[in-house]
Amino acid sequence: MSEPGKSLLSSPTSSGGQPAGSDTYKGWLYKWTNYLKGYQRRWFVLSNGLLSYYRTQAEMAHTCRGTISLTTAHIEVGDACHLVLTSGGRSYHLKATSDGESQRWVSALQQAKANASHMMHQSDDSGDEAPLPQPDRALTQGALKTLASKLDDLSTCNELIGKHGTALQRSLSELEDLRTATDGTDKLKTVNERATLFRITSNAMINACRDFLDVAETHSRRWQRALQYEREQRHHLEETIEQLAKQHNSLERAWREAPSTHPDGGERTQEGDASDENEDTEFFDAMEDSPAFITVTASDHTQHRSVRVYPVIPPLTRLTVVDHACVPQDSGSNNVQLRRVRRSRIPNKPNYSLNLWSIMKNCIGKELSKIPMPVNFNEPLSMLQRLTEDLEYSDLLDRASRCESSLEQMCLVAAFSVSSYSTTIHRTAKPFNPLLGETYELDRLDDFGYRSICEQVSHHPPAAAHHVTSQRGWTLWQEITIDSKFRGKYISVMPLGCIHLQFHSSGNHYVWGKVTSTVHNIIVGKLWIDQSGDIEIVNHRTKDTCHLKFVPYSYFSRDLSRKVTGVVADSEGTAHHILSGTWDDKMESAKIVESSRGCGGSEGKQKTLYQTLQPKVLWKKYPLPENSENMHFFSSLALTLNEPEEGVAPTDSRLRPDQRLMEAGLWDEANAHKQRLEERQRLERRKREAQATQDLIKDLIKDKRDYSQDIEGFQPLWFERRTDDSTGESTYVYRGGYWEAKDRQDWSQCPEIF
Repeated sequence: MSEPGKSLLSSPTSSGGQPAGSDTYKGWLYKWTNYLKGYQRRWFVLSNGLLSYYRTQAEMAHTCRGTISLTTAHIEVGDACHLVLTSGGRSYHLKATSDGESQRWVSALQQAKANASHMMHQSDDSGDEAPLPQPDRALTQGALKTLASKLDDLSTCNELIGKHGTALQRSLSELEDLRTATDGTDKLKTVNERATLFRITSNAMINACRDFLDVAETHSRRWQRALQYEREQRHHLEETIEQLAKQHNSLERAWREAPSTHPDGGERTQEGDASDENEDTEFFDAMEDSPAFITVTASDHTQHRSVRVYPVIPPLTRLTVVDHACVPQDSGSNNVQLRRVRRSRIPNKPNYSLNLWSIMKNCIGKELSKIPMPVNFNEPLSMLQRLTEDLEYSDLLDRASRCESSLEQMCLVAAFSVSSYSTTIHRTAKPFNPLLGETYELDRLDDFGYRSICEQVSHHPPAAAHHVTSQRGWTLWQEITIDSKFRGKYISVMPLGCIHLQFHSSGNHYVWGKVTSTVHNIIVGKLWIDQSGDIEIVNHRTKDTCHLKFVPYSYFSRDLSRKVTGVVADSEGTAHHILSGTWDDKMESAKIVESSRGCGGSEGKQKTLYQTLQPKVLWKKYPLPENSENMHFFSSLALTLNEPEEGVAPTDSRLRPDQRLMEAGLWDEANAHKQRLEERQRLERRKREAQATQDLIKDLIKDKRDYSQDIEGFQPLWFERRTDDSTGESTYVYRGGYWEAKDRQDWSQCPEIF
């Protein structure tokens, strides 16, 4: 036995169950377990390319707590006697008692990994058989039959051993009960016979086990090669599918970013059933090693022309070229339209580690917006930008504006309400809390046909107002107040408020809310997010309704994870469409052709059975951009939200210094700026409250009247509170003037908040 912190190194042997050339290394190390227990002392044994660990040395005889294969493991040496082993997607954090001990372990691990890799290559190359790209089915079936036969033999031997063992035990019991010597001789003879049968049966069992093991070892190499081939094929197939998904995403993006009119002046439909004039137009991504020009060839049915654009487009940009083939042109001239290129990537997220529990343990039960948090738990977007990100699938509203049926329009509106959660599946970080008076604009008239403006209208509670106007026949506005609570193991985020959507041609006015978002595993484990609750969408003009149910995750449920179901009904309550899908992937609708009452459900209620037509896809999530896992899992739209813009208001979120520093990877500087901004905001609030209180007292003394005034004294610049005619609720709506001020570049009314 070794002392704590010491290691034993045994010389290589060719016996004792270890192949020649294998080293055994043993000793104590500290292994990270969880946030509650931290590092725990474990006994580690390195042998034959496997690193096993136990709680104590005595456990080696019966219980192994875990084994790490070093063949494919990655060994990383950290600071202060730390080392990290990564194998099979899991990381093991280990710590030695001294630098010398850590170095010895690292050397032993690296040597064991090299030996294991060498032995694996030798095993692969030593076989007489050539690699089997497709294993012989007949040989495999024969081997399986042989193994099955051996298993039958083992089963028979097992039954015989049990039978003869019972008889032997019974004979021994009878031998103990004998009283005379004569009876003892006969019984002893019987016991010897049964013991002989038991020994013969046991030998047969051992031989059958040996045969089974021989057959298994004989065919193991063939099966390993077949398995390796299947793994390679699967990996190749995954790479192919990934490439196809990226190409599909690029084509979809190129189509969406294409001009909204055809060369002949006709409007392009969203379904893409346009004329053949643009079928040959190609879109290219500019690379660092691209040629000196980019050629775009377009067909005009009579000739082929090439458009050359100089110079080379820099990396991180993309060029969209539209060749108007059907427009009469002078000979030798080309009509080329260049559109602004949006960025497609941001700096990779730094790998900073921070103990969340050390910050959150004293905040249980508090509102999340009042907890001072470092930027390590944020993503480089503000809450205003996250609200704007709901427009990722604005094409659903473009399609809905062209619907003649209000019920079909309701289906698309419901799909749009679900699509806003698709970007949250991997986004467990919180957005920046906007400063009071902070704004965010998004002008995408040129490609998506809409303009969006947000403003933070309240700080406690945090509330934001949002207004979107589209040239494609709809207007959306909302006021969302965030109520969030930290419950110890999870964080609940409950958006309060209503989303309004009105279509210009029909006048249909839809209103709905949002569901609760829950972030789990705050203390221990991997963070994951779930959406749960109900959404009721109401068309206030026709009284049509849609009830959506976001099914919460349950370990014991057989339902599909992240499931969403819904029913679209008319003003009389008659169901017309069934909606189904998941909030992170897609939504489908099926038209109801017949309904009937079924058997009784829970609480004595009768279930309604619907017979529907074949479902059709309403919405499908776009694939995430390449390398999104290192860019906060941002979607294509999210990557552009914080892109610098010229001419925006000085209160725009893009100009917030802590957020911009975080995006650049300068988190320490970002934390310093964040603290400065928050302290400045608290000081400004105290000044406003004091001034508002003085003004209120003066007015009360002068007029002797009771005033109802916001004690905070803040009035939003671009939004004002009004009573909605349809719902009767008081909400912030856009008062106008922002885009006119931007055209004049007159921002004199804007406060200095950054």
